[in-house]
Amino acid sequence: MKRTLSIFLSVLSVAVLSSCKTCCKSSCSPSPFAQYDSITTVQKLELKRTSESWDGTALPDYLKGKPELVVMRYIFPVGSKLPWHHHPVINYGILQQGELTIVGLDGKRQVVRAGDAIVEMVGPIHCGMNTGDKPIVLDMFYLTQKGTPLAVQHPEIQKPME
Repeated sequence: MKRTLSIFLSVLSVAVLSSCKTCCKSSCSPSPFAQYDSITTVQKLELKRTSESWDGTALPDYLKGKPELVVMRYIFPVGSKLPWHHHPVINYGILQQGELTIVGLDGKRQVVRAGDAIVEMVGPIHCGMNTGDKPIVLDMFYLTQKGTPLAVQHPEIQKPME
């Protein structure tokens, strides 16, 4: 009886642990890149190609002079809101996790979800909020020059995010 119970518990443990690799429960989410686990050749996927920001505004010409490339990872808790700000330089990124809602001062909005590539506005003031149910992980790439800020805050704007 002890041996049968021991074998049963061992099989049950293996079944529970192995099912966690493919389950979709919040306690053991699969990798966002699991869809690529079985590829056998090099793949290239164009995620975004554009000359416009997310709101349709044309991007400015490149800066003249020596470039500085900056890569940032931002992590925003659930429900957090970024202050009103603008970017003086071209920047783009990929939302690795979560859901980000971006709103311009003019009321235009864009919802960005995990896996989406985003091209930020250059110049216009906007803000963003984590509107999902998990922390945002956002990787952004800035094309700038040494000494130029990545973002300029506008604390004087008290407009609520609509």
